[in-house]
Amino acid sequence: MSAFCLYVHIPYCQAKCLYCDFNSYAAEHWPEARYVAALCAELRHYAHAAPWGGSELRTVFFGGGTPSLFTPRSIGAVLDTAQRLWPCDPNAEITLETNPGTVGVAKLRDFRVAGVNRVSFGVQSFHAHHLHRLGRIHSVDEALAIVDTARQAGVDNIGIDLIFALPQQTVKEWERDLVQACALHPDHISAYGLTYEEGTRFHTLRAEGVLRQLPEEIEAAMFTGAQEILAAHGYAQYEISNYARPGYVCRHNLNYWCGGLYLGIGAGAHSYARLTNRAPGRRWSNKKTPAAYMAAVEQHGHARSAVEELTVRQARGEFVFLGLRCLDGFAAADFHARFGAELAAVFPHVTDLCGSRLLRCSDGRWQLTPQGVLLADSVFATFL
Repeated sequence: MSAFCLYVHIPYCQAKCLYCDFNSYAAEHWPEARYVAALCAELRHYAHAAPWGGSELRTVFFGGGTPSLFTPRSIGAVLDTAQRLWPCDPNAEITLETNPGTVGVAKLRDFRVAGVNRVSFGVQSFHAHHLHRLGRIHSVDEALAIVDTARQAGVDNIGIDLIFALPQQTVKEWERDLVQACALHPDHISAYGLTYEEGTRFHTLRAEGVLRQLPEEIEAAMFTGAQEILAAHGYAQYEISNYARPGYVCRHNLNYWCGGLYLGIGAGAHSYARLTNRAPGRRWSNKKTPAAYMAAVEQHGHARSAVEELTVRQARGEFVFLGLRCLDGFAAADFHARFGAELAAVFPHVTDLCGSRLLRCSDGRWQLTPQGVLLADSVFATFL
C-alpha cells in the first residue's frame, strides 16, 4: 500500500514575529468553526482522488501560525475526519506546533486525548533580550517550564526549536541556549540559522542598516558549536538543522527530505504528488489568505491556486538536494530506481564535488562530508 503524510496549516497567531515569513496572521479572534469545517471538507475532496485514495496515512503535522490556539476539540475533529477517510498507521506520528505560554497541562492533556502524540515548541532562545528582539511573546520562565509541563500532560515525544545567528548574539549566548535546552531533556532539538527573508520586518531593518547580519565565520562557529554540544548530550544530528535522541527523529519531516508524497490542507498549504515512481510529480499550493481559502473550499471543495508540473531535471535535482539534507544521505540505488540512471551520469559534476571533499559515496550512499554540511547551500545550488 502506498503512503503519504498530511500537513494541516492553521495560520492564526497572537503576534507576527519580526523574522517570520510563514503564511501566518496575527489576530485576536478567528473563525475557528468555519476554518475547521473547510479543513474537513478539503480532506473529503481528496479522499478518493489519485494518488491519495487507498493510501495509508503515515504522519500528521499541525503547523502554523500557532495551531494550539485552536481547541483540542477542533484538532480532534480534523484528526477524526482524516482517520475515517484513510487507513492510518497505528503508530502514526501526530505533531502539534505550539509556543510556550499558550498551553498548560490541562490543554496539552486534552490535545493528547484528541490524538496528538508529539508536540513541538517554538522556544527560539532562553535570553529575554533576544526573545524581545525576535518579537516572541513568551517569557524565559515560560520556556524553561514548558517541557516539564508537557511531561505532566502525558506527552512523551517533545521537540523544541532554537534559532542562532541572531542580531548581536554572541557564541557564548548561543552555547548557553544549547546547554539550557539539553538540561530540559526534550526528545528532539531543531537549531536553525536565522535568515532575513524578503517581506519580513527583519529584512527591512537589515536593509535600513538597523540590524546587522552576523559574519559568516561567527555563524559557522555557532553551527559547529551546536553539533558538538548536542552530540555531547546524546542528540544525534540526522539532518542539517535537526537533532534527536535515539528513536525520536521527526518522521513527518523525513518524508519531505526523502521525496515522499504529502498532502497539505489549509490556507497556503503545499502538496506534492506523483502517480508512478518514475513520474516527475506535481506540486501545488492553496490560496494564501484564510478568507480566500475558506471561500474556495466552500465553493469547489478545494483551494488549489498555483500548480506546477515538475520537469525530469527538476525532480532529479530536488531528489538529490533534499536527500543530502539528511546526514546519511540517500542510496545510489534509490536514485537509479527512481530515474533509471546513475547519479554521475545525470550530474557529472559530482566528481568535482567529491574531489573538493564536499561530497562522498560511501557504502552505496551519497552523503555530504562534514565540510560539505558547512557549505550545504552552495552544494545544493549546483543541482538546481
